[in-house]
Amino acid sequence: MLATDIIHSKEPSLKTVFAAQDVGAVVSTACLAHDIGNPPFGHAGESAIQEWFESSKLFPASQMSEAEKSDLLKFEGNAQGLRTLWTLQNYPQPGGLQLTSAVLGTFTKYPRASHVDVTQRQGISAKKFGFMQSEAALFEELATELGLVKKPGDALAWHRHPLAFLVEAADDICYHVMDVEDGFKAGVISLEEIENLHRPWLSEKQLAQGRQIHHTQRRAEYFRAVTVNAMVHEAVDVFRSNYNEIMSGAFDEELAARMQHSNELVAFKELAKKKVYCTRPVVEVEACGFEVIGGLLDAFVGAIETKVNSSPIGKTRSRTMLNLLPAGVELTTTLTPYQRTLVATDFVSGMTDSFAVELYQRIRGIALP
Repeated sequence: MLATDIIHSKEPSLKTVFAAQDVGAVVSTACLAHDIGNPPFGHAGESAIQEWFESSKLFPASQMSEAEKSDLLKFEGNAQGLRTLWTLQNYPQPGGLQLTSAVLGTFTKYPRASHVDVTQRQGISAKKFGFMQSEAALFEELATELGLVKKPGDALAWHRHPLAFLVEAADDICYHVMDVEDGFKAGVISLEEIENLHRPWLSEKQLAQGRQIHHTQRRAEYFRAVTVNAMVHEAVDVFRSNYNEIMSGAFDEELAARMQHSNELVAFKELAKKKVYCTRPVVEVEACGFEVIGGLLDAFVGAIETKVNSSPIGKTRSRTMLNLLPAGVELTTTLTPYQRTLVATDFVSGMTDSFAVELYQRIRGIALP
């Protein structure tokens, strides 16, 4: 049963355990977790991992299925996030963080595998993939439990849990608005540009009240609070007006694209692309990410393959590298090539930016503890 169906259920037993306000708790929890699978350096880190698997001779691709290879060649933070919540956290406890089915379904913006039929890649719900082969059986069970609508085809792909649209809208609103505000704090976007972006969302009274705030940062924060509130209401209106289609799986777009001021929302992103994402500090961090992540995968995938293949060359270095893996990681002979490669990607993708740089410097001899 879908989470939103429960609200309207006529079964008395369900009314005692689920209330309308629980929808907010489910969405909030999914929102808090939505970036948990992002590797160091964000989207640049994702690209770095993908490019490493595309080019590295250390990648045992010939020993994997097409679906397994696809997970790594198209490495996706959303799928890694579900794996983190479901498998890696509190390991070896089954179920990871022990989140509810409703939260896990709401978290999964892209409920499909990485390797699917062409017809199953249509719509916003299939823009990326949301679970790996390591969690495919679990997700199939989850989809059945939630009553997700399966897409026609041979591979694993479903329409979204309805509440996932709200998580996506919250993400769109926050990063569009906050990235511009970060640019203002960094001095690359002017107060006038900030005001012009927020103007469509403000009443004359709110605009006048904002202009009475002399502290420029506080003024920008006031405009942001009013704008975000207005955006949230517009997104909810779209959800409400398309409720039946969302519940049936017929609606497969971003809520933001249907908002009354959708073009004005996109304007935030366009200004950020023009003035924030291309600044030198941002580009330097991205460039650093490719070098660091590539170096770490070289080291740990290489060490794992050396051990598994019992290679006499580099075995001492390999043993040293493997001692740096988290406690509890076991590299047994029963692991498939896919599973042992995930050991390395789980470790590297779970690092913070600073830890990744620090570890890279140390294993390269650039810095000492």
